[in-house]
Amino acid sequence: MHSKINIILAGVGGQGILTIAAILDTAALDNNLHIKQSEVHGMSQRGGAVQSHVRISDQPIYSDLIPQGKADIIISVEPMELLRYFPYLKKDGYLITDSNPFENISNYPALDALYNEIKSHKNHILIDAMKIAKDMGNSKATNMVLLGAASSLIPLSDESFQKAIATLFARKGERIVAKNLDAYLKGKEIAAELVS
Repeated sequence: MHSKINIILAGVGGQGILTIAAILDTAALDNNLHIKQSEVHGMSQRGGAVQSHVRISDQPIYSDLIPQGKADIIISVEPMELLRYFPYLKKDGYLITDSNPFENISNYPALDALYNEIKSHKNHILIDAMKIAKDMGNSKATNMVLLGAASSLIPLSDESFQKAIATLFARKGERIVAKNLDAYLKGKEIAAELVS
């Protein structure tokens, strides 16, 4: 079976987009898959728009950029950033986003309109990942909640995701590893209820 998946990660600087990309990279290599990841575009300082393309396949990958209409999943840590990438999503692709706006511009769109736009896509997971992470005592783990929510749609084993998270946060100590794993598992659990 030929497995390949195109994922776009979007958000604003400081939200942990790079961490999600690094975990996907590590987990893909653990599954002996090819991976290409584009550089993060935009301002990576706090508050600037950030995006990364991640392509995973069991065949060699020639370009690190995902063409419009070819993204299987868009994971966004910020709902408005998600809108920028709609043209990239394929027809039956999945949108996964945190519902919390990072209102860094004065003309930020009305949230209701934003949510309706997201909900107009059949396959969407719109969750308050930031609240979930905060309730778990680690507001920095919003990105792990979203990764967990997306994980069942990505052809990588759960074990490899957990291993990658443990590897990536290892230097920050056991407690941080545990908190991030918990956030990942919580996101997975919530998505299972929404997607079932």
